[in-house]
Amino acid sequence: MTLRTGRHFLQIPGPTNVPDQVLRAMAAPTIDHRGPEFAALTVRLLAEIKPVFGTQGPVVIYPATGTGAWEAALVNTLSPGDRVLCFETGHFATLWQEMASALGLEVDFVPGDWRHGADPAELARRLDADITQSIKAVCVVHNETSTGVTSRIAEIRQALDDADHPALLFVDTISSLGSIDYRHDEWGVDVTVAGSQKGLMLPPGLSFNAVSDKALAASKTSRLTKSFWDWAPIIEANRRGSFPYTPNTNLLYGLHEALGMLAAEGLPQVFARHARHAAATRAAVRGWGLEVLCADEREHSGSLTAVLMPDSPDGPDADQVRKVILERFDMSLGAGLGKLSGRIFRIGHLGHFNDLTLAGTLAGVQMGLEIAGVPVDPAGLGAALDVLRTP
Repeated sequence: MTLRTGRHFLQIPGPTNVPDQVLRAMAAPTIDHRGPEFAALTVRLLAEIKPVFGTQGPVVIYPATGTGAWEAALVNTLSPGDRVLCFETGHFATLWQEMASALGLEVDFVPGDWRHGADPAELARRLDADITQSIKAVCVVHNETSTGVTSRIAEIRQALDDADHPALLFVDTISSLGSIDYRHDEWGVDVTVAGSQKGLMLPPGLSFNAVSDKALAASKTSRLTKSFWDWAPIIEANRRGSFPYTPNTNLLYGLHEALGMLAAEGLPQVFARHARHAAATRAAVRGWGLEVLCADEREHSGSLTAVLMPDSPDGPDADQVRKVILERFDMSLGAGLGKLSGRIFRIGHLGHFNDLTLAGTLAGVQMGLEIAGVPVDPAGLGAALDVLRTP
């Protein structure tokens, strides 16, 4: 077994590094989840989390991963055979539409190249063609974790408004919430889906639905089967500071601490920090002579950067580079998923993260590329440091 010293660099785009103060909060003794102390915590949490979503409406918390929150969004609002429009922006958008099909929904899957976000103009065309307004919901991944592409949700909402179309808008923010500017109420989102293990700086195990009044109204007539995911008993129990199931008590302690950290830094500052680290990472990639996967300057992710490997039959693929970096420098990078397997690696720069962590990450990537035999310009690291020197 190889002896490792120092900290492991976990630079995948989630789960992210959990801050020490969040770990300490989670290590507190478990209390009675039916008692008054926990009820008071629940009431505080449900108020504290709303600004992160940009909402005044209810936020439902499940002891689940983000996949559970996807299902909750669908089953609470739709009925068998309902037509849903989904955009193919990457691996996770593909999985979400597969879930919708498995639940008995009719899915129109708008094809994409995995280098661009959801196209508002294409949505407008499809809504104009929907004369009978049979489309009941539009599903968009805000920040596609598999590609590092961020869709322009405000423009998606504008397309719905311009068409005067009643479809619900569902948005996956699993790798953007708490890292990239997001506005549930202002952008007219009906259900926002999120998870705990990325920008919220927690381990996996909590998922969320932020819910609009329109979505709540749709839940009254929805006929898809649901029990555990049903919003109604959860929202009712939450009014008393409780849950209709056993909650993830100690993860909720950690959530309280993490929300306090985000509030102390200020969400605009959090978003600016992520954008700055993303810009420094792109500067390094381009300085190395490599290509960022995201092809639209308006859609670069603040959470992660996907790096496209040179198309060379003799050179190493992305997974070989990742293997070298893990073995030599004890650093984990994200793999290419689905049809990007072996073609890209992903650098996560979200959550509890600072300038020196990014500098160390990019130094490790540059050395790993060189050791693996990828021809790169060593000026790439310097280009990133130039960005980081600017406050």
